[in-house]
Amino acid sequence: MPGDIQDAVRAHARATHSPSPAIQLTKLPQEIGPRLDPALKDGSGDPKRLHPAEHEVELPPLYGGEAVLQNEYIDKNFLPTEEELHTLRRVSGAIPWKVFTIAFIELAERMSYYGTIAVFVNFIQKPNPGTSTGRAPDPKTSDAHPGALGLGQQTSTAVTTFNQFWVYLMPLLGAYVADTYLGRFRTICWAVLIAEVGHVLLTASAAPYFIARPHNSLALFLIGMIIMGVGTGCFKPNISPLIVEQIPRQVMHVKTTKKGEKVIVDPAVTTTRIYNWFYLFINIGALVGQLGMVYAERYVGFYLSFLIPTLFFLLCFPVLYFCRRRYTRRPPEGSVLGPALKLFWLALKGRWHLNPVATYKHWHDGTFWNNVKPSHLGASKPSWMNFDDAWVDEVARGFKACSVFLWYPLYWVTYNQINNNLTSQANTMSLHGVPNDVLNNIDPFAIMIFVPLMDLVVYPFLRKHGINFTPIKKITAGFFLGTAAMIWATVLQHYIYKTSPCGYHASGDDCKPSPINVWAQTGCYALIAFSEIFASVTSLEYAYTKAPKNMRSFVQAFCLFMSAISAAIGEAFVPLLDDPLLVWNYGSMAVISFIGGCCFWFMYRSLDAQEDHLNMLPTGHVGTRAQAEDLEHHFEMRGTKQGQQQVHEKTVA
Repeated sequence: MPGDIQDAVRAHARATHSPSPAIQLTKLPQEIGPRLDPALKDGSGDPKRLHPAEHEVELPPLYGGEAVLQNEYIDKNFLPTEEELHTLRRVSGAIPWKVFTIAFIELAERMSYYGTIAVFVNFIQKPNPGTSTGRAPDPKTSDAHPGALGLGQQTSTAVTTFNQFWVYLMPLLGAYVADTYLGRFRTICWAVLIAEVGHVLLTASAAPYFIARPHNSLALFLIGMIIMGVGTGCFKPNISPLIVEQIPRQVMHVKTTKKGEKVIVDPAVTTTRIYNWFYLFINIGALVGQLGMVYAERYVGFYLSFLIPTLFFLLCFPVLYFCRRRYTRRPPEGSVLGPALKLFWLALKGRWHLNPVATYKHWHDGTFWNNVKPSHLGASKPSWMNFDDAWVDEVARGFKACSVFLWYPLYWVTYNQINNNLTSQANTMSLHGVPNDVLNNIDPFAIMIFVPLMDLVVYPFLRKHGINFTPIKKITAGFFLGTAAMIWATVLQHYIYKTSPCGYHASGDDCKPSPINVWAQTGCYALIAFSEIFASVTSLEYAYTKAPKNMRSFVQAFCLFMSAISAAIGEAFVPLLDDPLLVWNYGSMAVISFIGGCCFWFMYRSLDAQEDHLNMLPTGHVGTRAQAEDLEHHFEMRGTKQGQQQVHEKTVA
């Protein structure tokens, strides 16, 4: 019975006087070990125990068909007190080496993806200059432009925007498959295979045979882009949670360092560090892909720009294969999205009013989620309610995170300008031998500088001096830095029109470029890069730390889906993507980002005070109704003298 397992674990913890709220699985009694450590059953996560420190892991909410006790429930004596939360320095936990192998898989995937889409604009927009591969006739000339289909800026922006929408819509599918059926690791393997098929088709679309037949090339290109988007979209929401799930301990606790200083080992700090370096790997891959492929299209042709990422992507397979038993893999627990949505609609019941003010107050009266907890409903709870109170708290936290992400389209719509419009803007400036689509590599290059600076210098400095730079503050800063970047682009576009020989028609095919040096775009890209560290990296961190543990892929997918929404919003601005309206386009982005940042801070500034408590919520579980009642009854009994005596008797027995 689940209660027997729980009591055995508790008795073992008392017997060993373990100073940690996590369980040392290597010391558990042999008969209950396989139930608590998935590595003993499915062979994942170092089954040979070569690295014992990695086995201080959280228990799954449901394992082997039975509800099990989470480590947060075992011993809370070592969780920080309120005073310690406000006075002790926060430090990161240890980061296992296998984290970096997952980061390399992401690097390979991002190199293949960004290396491929880096040449989309020129492939679609520019006409073939008369070569069999679309390369520039004389690549060494200052203003050489490769091209293939010649469909113009509006079409290229529409296609690339659709690609972004599609790639960030597919994470919803990938998350559902992972959480319900395959698990994150297996879903990643299938996603890599599907994306590889898409890459092969894109390479074929740029072959000389199809370049000479633009309509056939376009059809094959679109099919390959859609298939690649399915694989990429299913990959993204699962790789981000998988990398942080390799952290051995994910419970905040107090420890004393070798120097005698009491500190808080904060999993949120560890998560921040991992995602910062994860983002660094992303941008290394993006930089290599984008920088290399734009020169490949310029000097050789588009087929090489698509072929190299296709081959590089194959490196994912050996890493996934050889490390498959080293990764800690959370098994799928069936669909929990349905119960979460049912819970939300049940909480809404009776809270709608004709008066919107009354509706708002009723939604925020502090009882929204408490009134739908199983303990509150008692015998009247519906038959589908097969979870405990702790899972309701996790779902409530997850919905708060999702509401935070609803503001992200206003940020991404500004960031998206570097994917297409700023590339086209560079085409109207003096290139001095630099390809027009190479300047956007300043963004990943700047991130490669800023990430170590923030992780090793700025963030530790802030923590040492007691400055709590919470996720909400970081996201707000990201909005305002995005605004600054768009102001830079607006002013630059104004001076392009002012100095261009064609005036307000600077992007005409027969127009000579403005004398402004293309490197004037540097400030715009650097500001966008800085904003990404605050907004984009924090979104990964926030999605992971605030999601219920059995819904991490879905919440991550919801976060990514906001990029699809921003792409749809971007489609509404397509009419502004032509002369003489480009100043209005960039100016609109600046206004949207600024207003979005102000409103976001006003709406969520109160979450700053709740940050630690949200991160310290106990892990809930979902199982059968009988299992949920059994576990709830177990904890209720612990609160009475009779119950404590019964628990003691069962432990002794």
